[in-house]
Amino acid sequence: MQTEQQSQVSVGSSQTGVQPAGGGHATPTDSRTASRTVKRNLRTRHVSMIALGGSIGTGLFIASGETIHSAGPGGALVAYAAIGIMVYFLMTSLGEMATYLPTTGSFAIYASRFVDPALGFAMGWNYWFNWAITVAVDTTTSSIVLRYWFPQVPLWVFSLVVLSLIFLINILAVRAFGETEYWLALVKVITVLVFLTIGLLTIIGIIGGKAPLLTNFTYRKAPFVGGFPAVLGAFAIAGFSFQGTELIGITAGESANPEKSIPKAIKQVFWRILLFYILSIFVIACLIPYTSPNLLGSSASDISISPFTLVFQRAGLAAAAGVMNAVVFTSVLSAANSGMYASTRMLYALAKEKQAPGIFGMVNFHGIPVPALLGTTFVAFMAFLSSIFGEEIYTFLVAASGLTGFIAWAGIAISHYRFRRAFLRQGHRLSELRYRAKLFPFGPLLALILCILVIIGQDLHSFAVWDWRAIGITYMSVPLFLILFLAYKFKNHTKLIPLDQVDLSRSPIEDQASDQAANRAEEESLSELKSRLAADRR
Repeated sequence: MQTEQQSQVSVGSSQTGVQPAGGGHATPTDSRTASRTVKRNLRTRHVSMIALGGSIGTGLFIASGETIHSAGPGGALVAYAAIGIMVYFLMTSLGEMATYLPTTGSFAIYASRFVDPALGFAMGWNYWFNWAITVAVDTTTSSIVLRYWFPQVPLWVFSLVVLSLIFLINILAVRAFGETEYWLALVKVITVLVFLTIGLLTIIGIIGGKAPLLTNFTYRKAPFVGGFPAVLGAFAIAGFSFQGTELIGITAGESANPEKSIPKAIKQVFWRILLFYILSIFVIACLIPYTSPNLLGSSASDISISPFTLVFQRAGLAAAAGVMNAVVFTSVLSAANSGMYASTRMLYALAKEKQAPGIFGMVNFHGIPVPALLGTTFVAFMAFLSSIFGEEIYTFLVAASGLTGFIAWAGIAISHYRFRRAFLRQGHRLSELRYRAKLFPFGPLLALILCILVIIGQDLHSFAVWDWRAIGITYMSVPLFLILFLAYKFKNHTKLIPLDQVDLSRSPIEDQASDQAANRAEEESLSELKSRLAADRR
């Protein structure tokens, strides 16, 4: 397996145009090296908002109602709390590895280096495929949302406009992507805060008429409805809602200061996400009975029955549907933007590891992997066309990518477990780590078990009635992942890497970035100290 330095330094001396990421003999101190790699231009606020915005979207604004309807208010709260805790452990696991080895493509690279190259290959390609298809899904969804205001315009026109916009954002400097995600995420955060304020005021009776308080939690079969199978199904919905938080790892390779930004993002984002989700579910459950058909029927095509819209309307906000439609559009746009970024960087990372054609490891002067971006856009465009001319093909593509996020999460948990054990086996001390995940090995093991449970529990009803077609559609991504894993393993004769042979080395480029980050942190501390001393003198 090539080293990080080899994979990031390119052949040739030109500083313009597209250049390959592999080969060459330039040193990290070479002034031209920066033009041959992705750029570390994402700030801490970008990283935090990317992770936050990646997990607050249509899963909260629309699908949360289905969770309450199927499992009851108590089951929904348990599901979101459990998945939130699981995501926290996954984020801390990813954070420990990302601060030690900040690299684009993160968890696929970690799986290759700490577990088995076949695992990294399968995870990387599966993740790339998932997000490329998700971009197509999100562009289609955005056209449905925009049709709320422009019903006469064909859906495909909006889809092409959104796909073109996403492409333009991602082909600019990475900071353009970061800024776009920052402001789109901020819109969603403000919406949730306003919703929580209005919802809590409605619950206690200050606005919206009679106070419902906690009556819905004792209504009929509430708080728990449907028993364990229903709660397990709610786990699946909650899991899809939280997907996107792993983008923290993807951004590590382009973060200006990963040792500072990654831990800070993990700490802030976890509590905010958990707070937003738990409180939002609580507000919806208090104000809308779980038996309401509106909770089950909400969708992007009818934003008027979104749980958020219903709560706003109850409080007297006449324009609630229009406002929420705009917010949902920003959510879908943010998801498509993040999906394009994540899939492009994953394809780029696979090329660096020689697990994809070398052309996808090429970058331009601004550090953008243009061939990987073009390849991802082409796949997304073809998937979009299939949604118009070949509905069965489109259904197959969406089903094939359905469980990829959970497979990636399971891979993160396995990689961290192996990383920490190898780190100690090879004589290292935990004090050497700039960021340490808490409760090891409980954290990654719990996350792995919950991931497996969520994957199994996607469609238990189909197993109960032996509906093989439904089972195939729901679980299709699992055998596809296994095919990738086994094919690479047999072709390259890979095996589980012994702990004492796990490659824990950091390339000179990574060490230099780490040192620069440490120097920046020290300079910031000195500057703050000088400011305090000056203030004391005054």
